[in-house]
Amino acid sequence: MYRLWLIFAQTAAVLLAIFFVISTLRPELLPLKPRGEIVTIREAAPAVEADRPDSYSRAAEVAMPSVVNIFTSKETKEPSHPLLDDPAFRRFFGEQFESRPKRTSSLGSGVIVSANGYILTNHHVVEAADEVEIALLDGRKAKAKLIGSDPETDLAVLKTDLKDLPVITFGQSQQVKIGDVVLAVGNPFGVGQSVTMGIVSALSRSRVGINTFEDFIQTDAAINPGNSGGALTDTSGNLIGINTAIYSRSGGSLGIGFAIPVHIAKQIMEQIVQTGGVTRGWLGVSMQDMTQELAESFGLEQPNGALIASVLKDGPADKAGIKAGDIMIAISGKPLKNSSEMLNVVAALVPGETATVTVIRNKQEKSIPIKVGVRPKQN
Repeated sequence: MYRLWLIFAQTAAVLLAIFFVISTLRPELLPLKPRGEIVTIREAAPAVEADRPDSYSRAAEVAMPSVVNIFTSKETKEPSHPLLDDPAFRRFFGEQFESRPKRTSSLGSGVIVSANGYILTNHHVVEAADEVEIALLDGRKAKAKLIGSDPETDLAVLKTDLKDLPVITFGQSQQVKIGDVVLAVGNPFGVGQSVTMGIVSALSRSRVGINTFEDFIQTDAAINPGNSGGALTDTSGNLIGINTAIYSRSGGSLGIGFAIPVHIAKQIMEQIVQTGGVTRGWLGVSMQDMTQELAESFGLEQPNGALIASVLKDGPADKAGIKAGDIMIAISGKPLKNSSEMLNVVAALVPGETATVTVIRNKQEKSIPIKVGVRPKQN
């Protein structure tokens, strides 16, 4: 009996020793149930920009350094009380209550478009300013000089002497389509540079009543006061428009913003840089849109073209023989749909050159050559 107990004790001791060794050195060989569940987490690799369709950080990174904050100031006089204009009052108190000059300031945005220091912005941002200062995203500040502006498109060109400027790349605004994603970069309400995102809501938007010449890109990207003159870019950060105005009843964004297409802004900028202003063609007529009722009264099937309402005496149209009541349907072979399109086509004509105008008079088409004049400057 003792011998059997000894054999059992020795066997148990050996088994315990083996269990201890295995549990210490190779625990995975033991069929033991863990106390808690072991969860294996596989972390995703850092996202590559091309793999993130939900992010436009790369476009923002490209465009933001090229957008500047613009600070303008001008000197004004506070209106005086009518009592101060009384001779008796002035006799006793002299000039001590004379209205004193007051310096007012405003802000907006601009876009660096040239390594030479040229900056595109809106005319209304810098209008009548005595001083213009720009601030870059990298913290640099400098004075800027107004090279020229065009009130009729609400564009202006500034120039700074700063070096090593981050220049934006021009996109293809004529290839933009409704539904394209766009970014608006600017300094809304003076809070600092901001980026908003939206889509292109409409193209060639005119008759908005903002500028004389209108061919806007409409977007629902949030544009607020201070964004004026800033950049509208595509998803690669390329400039496709200059943010200009919003439709709003409250002063804030309601999802209807307007930008001047960059191909138009580029043409205006080049003229301003070369000549200090913009020269446009002019015929010396006032016109109105054709309606279906007017078309029927003139015996026409479609209300195309523009009705000449009046002709300026001794103007280019008057000298060419164009008369009030003529319906202008084409200029140099380009058909016209309405008076707004006519205005843009005429403005693009080169002053001094001869254009052929097609009109309908007494239900008959007539081609009339006309020497293009220079459009008078608008204030």
